[in-house]
Amino acid sequence: MMREFYIRNKLLVFGMFFVSIFLLTTENNFTQSKYGKLRGVVSDSLSGQPLSFCNILIEDLNTGASTEENGHFFISSIPGDKEYSLLVSYVGYISKNLRVFIDANKITEIEILLVPTSIEIQTVEKIGSVPIEQNETDLGKELISVQSLETLPKGVEADIFRSLQFLPGVSSTGDVSARYYVRGGASNQNLVLIDGVPIYNPFHALGMFSVVDPEMINSAEFYKSAFPTEFGGRISSVMKINTKEGNKNRFGGSAAGSFLTAKSAVYGPIPDGSFMLTGRKSYSNNVLKNFLNDKNLPIDFYDLSFKVNYYNPDFIDDSKFILHGFFSSDKIKHDSPYKEDISWSNNILGFKRFQVYDVPLYSEFDIYISQFTGEVDPKLSGGKPLKNELTDLSLRFDFTYIYDSNDELGVGLSITSIKSKIFYIHRNGLFSDRSDFAANISVYGRYKYIRNKNFGLDIGSRVNLEGYKSAGNFFFEPRVNVTWLPFKWIRLKASAGRYQQGLTTISDENEVISLFEPWYLIPEYLKPARATHFSSGFDLQIWKPFTFSVEGYYKLMQHLPTINQNKIYDTDPDLISGSGKSYGWEFLIRYTDDPISISSAYTLGWSYKTVEGWKYEPKYDARHNLSLLAEYNLGKGWKASVQWFYNSGLPFTPSLGYYDKFFFDELYSYFDQYVGYSPYLLLGDINSKRLPDYHRMDFSLSKRIEIWVLKIYADISILNVYDRANLFYLDRTTGERVNMLPFLTTATLKLEI
Repeated sequence: MMREFYIRNKLLVFGMFFVSIFLLTTENNFTQSKYGKLRGVVSDSLSGQPLSFCNILIEDLNTGASTEENGHFFISSIPGDKEYSLLVSYVGYISKNLRVFIDANKITEIEILLVPTSIEIQTVEKIGSVPIEQNETDLGKELISVQSLETLPKGVEADIFRSLQFLPGVSSTGDVSARYYVRGGASNQNLVLIDGVPIYNPFHALGMFSVVDPEMINSAEFYKSAFPTEFGGRISSVMKINTKEGNKNRFGGSAAGSFLTAKSAVYGPIPDGSFMLTGRKSYSNNVLKNFLNDKNLPIDFYDLSFKVNYYNPDFIDDSKFILHGFFSSDKIKHDSPYKEDISWSNNILGFKRFQVYDVPLYSEFDIYISQFTGEVDPKLSGGKPLKNELTDLSLRFDFTYIYDSNDELGVGLSITSIKSKIFYIHRNGLFSDRSDFAANISVYGRYKYIRNKNFGLDIGSRVNLEGYKSAGNFFFEPRVNVTWLPFKWIRLKASAGRYQQGLTTISDENEVISLFEPWYLIPEYLKPARATHFSSGFDLQIWKPFTFSVEGYYKLMQHLPTINQNKIYDTDPDLISGSGKSYGWEFLIRYTDDPISISSAYTLGWSYKTVEGWKYEPKYDARHNLSLLAEYNLGKGWKASVQWFYNSGLPFTPSLGYYDKFFFDELYSYFDQYVGYSPYLLLGDINSKRLPDYHRMDFSLSKRIEIWVLKIYADISILNVYDRANLFYLDRTTGERVNMLPFLTTATLKLEI
């Protein structure tokens, strides 16, 4: 009976999905015959690279739109048979005014090329920003300015994940790791997408910085909450990274070096398209000693990416085809047989087709494979072995239709199959060896009501028709995001949503440094992790250069998979289920008036987790989190920035002592048959103590020089200017104090033609 219920409901949802597709692809009849429409694409004049989130404004009507990630835009309901003034603007480019004639009852198409600004008039850019439309439902969303990454002080080199710490609601556990935690969620609850493909371990060098080279980034969107229905599989946040497409007009390249890595990029045109190839390789570990308390680790890593774009209107009209890949590998290989070897890698390969139709409709088809492998080989060190493999094979269909009112309707289908393998040994000596396979089928839809300039509504739901495990079947994930402008100087915002996650990692609260987080499917005896988000806030702009934002959030988490620390027998489960909640307030102040930009972000937050009736604060719970950033454009290619961070102390589990733990040949052996014993660490209550408060100041100075076709970028950064001794942890065996970064100077140099 229940099976028939599921089948009927799945058929109903599938039927609704395909009816929606039919309605979307039906020819628009232009019921408003006196009105026309404007469709176009905005690109870089030098490279042909599409410009995401570019602003287009019809000045005569005071209405407009923003380009989506492929550079396309669409504006409906324009009174026809008239000429209009169009203003196109984008940070880092010269704004463009042009005249365009709109025919009634037709779609007018236009291609717009923007010229990059010269180095003398470059503006200071913000780490995060929001789209131009004031009624945009953007609560919890930030657009990351990729150019600004180059002007920030660098730990080793520019890093998009480390830049997130400037945003309220985002925290880290210190200098050593680029892992980030969003509004009280764990790091494994963050979804990272590269060209729409999830990457499962996006970190190099024990998590010190990301595998995503800024050279490959075209645009980036970050959602702290209220992420749209097309995103699923995580319950905390989404980082969506779109990579560069290369150069359609000429060949070029760049080469750069730092104290740790050397990297290069090559790009250029191909017949009816373009390509981009990037690579990065480590060559020295000396600078890493500063992150590892003067300990030398033979870390060797690389990452490679490529992207090929093809567009020929004679082949398939208004279609673009993209083939892309990303590969990274990390190895820690010791010469000594008494030290363990560690390795992990990511491999991504994807194909995408983007289609623009004769009606105001966009579609996108994606198929990809993403693989992650990791291994710890203890050799003779006495450590514990660990092996992990995960393969994600998926395809997606997405459709977006734009109405005459400029409202948007989006529907999509996602089919994912995941295979995971894991072998590891528990603290008590028992081992787990699992191999799982599961599939997920989801449909999703959303409607964006943006016809009213003072009100915006984004409402929709994601439906899991077939969960990764049986407990996840037919789960609804409704989401709503509302924006209201009672006055032109204030925006009120609110959102709510449900989210589900069928994957987890093995993460021990008592671990100080995670080598990598092994992934696997949540077992059938547990329900998938689920979360419900509530948030609200306002944006205030009484004075144009000054903005003030406040957001409050409340997050409830259920069925959080947690390591079973009390496992004794092989029949005991490896994981048990817990719950959690987090809540807090976020404040953001920005002042931007070229040549200076100042921002301050503060978060007051609480996070709790409950497992088997025991309530505690997770290791990333920071009550107070404050960041200050000042940037100054000195002119003639010079830029300077200074930043200061403060975090209240993080929780940790204290050591109480040691006891002799006995090991027996068999479960019911007598005491005189034990084969040995060893000292066993006795820990106190989980996360019952806190580290001292953390604070640090960094400084950066950068210079850009143009000599004919050659561009030179030089940067010097000073980290921990006043040499604050921030405590990282106390070694449980020796009692040695391990600090975070000391006073450190780093430098990078980049050449581009």
